[in-house]
Amino acid sequence: MAPTDLMRKHVKEYIDDADDKTVQMVFAMLEAEHKYDFWDELPDAVKADIDVAIKQADAGELYSHEEVMEKYKKWLTK
Repeated sequence: MAPTDLMRKHVKEYIDDADDKTVQMVFAMLEAEHKYDFWDELPDAVKADIDVAIKQADAGELYSHEEVMEKYKKWLTK
């Protein structure tokens, strides 16, 4: 049995024996995870900017962290 399948089996057993409060908490956690996608909450302008950034990255139009830090290191010293 795969590790995930074994975990599912144990979770089901725990739920069968759990008190009401625990069942409600687990249900709320699973329900929130199932319904929530942060992408849906983002404004359209932000989604568009992210799409542009992904296309730029895919095209190799990006800078490494080291390149950026070298260029702007003057901002870090006072």
